[in-house]
Amino acid sequence: MPIETSSSLKELLMQVNTPVFAVQNDSKINFISEQTDFFLTAFKENTRHRIKAFVPAVRPENLGDEGFKKRHALKYPYIAGAMANGITSSAMVIAMAENGMLGFFGAGGLSIEKIEENIIELKNTLKDKPFGFNLIHSLGDPAHEMATVNLYLKHQINLVSAAAFMRMTPALVYYRIKGIYKDSQDQVVTPHKIIAKVSRIEIARQFFSPPPEKIVNLLLEKGLITDQEAGLSQFIPMAQDLTAEADSGGHTDNRPALALLPTMMAVKNEFMQTYKYKDPLCVGLAGGIATPESAAAAFGMGAAYILTGSINQSCVEAGICEDVKKLLCQADQADVAMAPAADMFEIGAKVQVLKRGTLFPVRADKLHKLYRSHNCFDDIDEKSKQEIQKKILQAEFEDAWDATRDFFQRMGNLKEIERARNDPKHKMALVFRSYLGLSSKWAIKGNAQRKMDYQIWCGPAIGAFNQWAKGSFLEARENRKIAEIALNIMFGACICIRASILKTQGIPLPLGAGVFNPMKKKDILAFL
Repeated sequence: MPIETSSSLKELLMQVNTPVFAVQNDSKINFISEQTDFFLTAFKENTRHRIKAFVPAVRPENLGDEGFKKRHALKYPYIAGAMANGITSSAMVIAMAENGMLGFFGAGGLSIEKIEENIIELKNTLKDKPFGFNLIHSLGDPAHEMATVNLYLKHQINLVSAAAFMRMTPALVYYRIKGIYKDSQDQVVTPHKIIAKVSRIEIARQFFSPPPEKIVNLLLEKGLITDQEAGLSQFIPMAQDLTAEADSGGHTDNRPALALLPTMMAVKNEFMQTYKYKDPLCVGLAGGIATPESAAAAFGMGAAYILTGSINQSCVEAGICEDVKKLLCQADQADVAMAPAADMFEIGAKVQVLKRGTLFPVRADKLHKLYRSHNCFDDIDEKSKQEIQKKILQAEFEDAWDATRDFFQRMGNLKEIERARNDPKHKMALVFRSYLGLSSKWAIKGNAQRKMDYQIWCGPAIGAFNQWAKGSFLEARENRKIAEIALNIMFGACICIRASILKTQGIPLPLGAGVFNPMKKKDILAFL
């Protein structure tokens, strides 16, 4: 059956505020909007039988979950995830907030002093606009985790992104329940909100459960919370909102999004029934979201919101050097690899990183294999020792240990130093971990001497984004502004959804009719 040209249908689909009708006129199908003269004439002539399909308006602000957007005062259900060491910078968070979206400052790996500087800047700049800070699980340094929480409470940071948690910790529980009270309507009010980032069901269950009573009682015994706060804690979940983290950059379990999101949503529904929470739980999706099609798929599966990370790192606002952004802009989907994680090196946890233009994944993997198979550095064969010292550490092992020890002394973590003195395997782990920790900082600062050792957290999403951006103004890294990218993805998702609605009604689409190519922000806003 003949259909209208793809260009005219594409124009109609881009008018996301206006419904589209597929109307059969003799043997031809035309696509029209309710604003056209043809539409009005058809109804006057009582020819409604000619309408073969209908596509409603689908606006970016109508995607996702209304409760989630209201809870966090957002226009769009879109989050810029927290990339550690300030890669998700204050500039990035500000850009998101000023465009009706949410950004989390990447506080992981930064000193308390540096985090506080950014808190003051963001509070002074954004006032009441929405923003949050990252709270990453510090497996080897719970004191730093608690110090970070105390800082957030001091400055009234009321929203955190909880990442890399394997269990609930005293610091996280303390943040969640401190200040909880009942209002005049007898409703439990929680001043401090958590959006958890999770890839495993057992962790999701912990976040959707009330705070563990054992930890609550511990906090009560220490005088950190009141009897009222302890009692009310059992009526709320640890996190109202949870991000199902699929195949992503950095810490990841490489979970497939198509299986992970429905599973997490089933867990959410189970816990809503079990605990009868008054405010609904929400599940969003992260990992692999880089194009309008992937965003549309996430919302189509029921995601309350979407969260991006890898693609943001190539933006002008990202707190990382230009050489790294250049590498990211050239990356394909296969240009990523898994490598040992610095913060959980001993237990074998891994992070996903860019392998294009760097030897970090290979070198980090070698260090971990040697650590697993040897009890101390001296037990390693001479050839491997020389390679480690000359190429990887670029220092004698003992000199590298001295620098590592000095770092832990500055951080006030004397337990690690004492343990290393009594355990040569742990000493080796700390030195190897120092390379992993420094490699991400070299990438941020742009240390040209260590360019081949850059650790660049990245998932396959960057390759999909680069393919989509190819030939458009977003191909050039100097044009990649985070809010403009986010708006393109959200607007494009609306077009993809509208095209999909047509197809589900049996209407074949001309080639390219439902495809959206990146546009300048001002041009998108003209449609909205």
